[in-house]
Amino acid sequence: MMKSLKTWARQIKRDAVMLWFARSHADTPFIAKAVCIIAVAYALSPIDLIPDFVPVLGYLDDVVLLPCFIWLAVRLLPPQVVSECRAQAEEWMERRDRRPVSYVGAAAIVLLWVALLILGWKWWFQT
Repeated sequence: MMKSLKTWARQIKRDAVMLWFARSHADTPFIAKAVCIIAVAYALSPIDLIPDFVPVLGYLDDVVLLPCFIWLAVRLLPPQVVSECRAQAEEWMERRDRRPVSYVGAAAIVLLWVALLILGWKWWFQT
């Protein structure tokens, strides 16, 4: 079971990197590019939407949201783009032994948390 979990986790990492390449591929449709950008920003951000120290929910977002984003993006991508970009992702991961990092995604998550805190502050003190 551990081996299958490790294989699944490696495929998720590879597919996150694959979406990074697919977002700039010439044959990627606009809607698929948008989903790829959102998925890549989320997957490659060094900051999680729900921090991992939050019991259960901290890991649940990684286990549920990321695979859903990847599944949707792969469904929207043409098959030749998926195969080309997966090959690029495999090469990238073998050569660099790490995934790229999205600081734009980190900034978006920080801005989302700030916006939620401001809205919560206004709601709490206006009632």
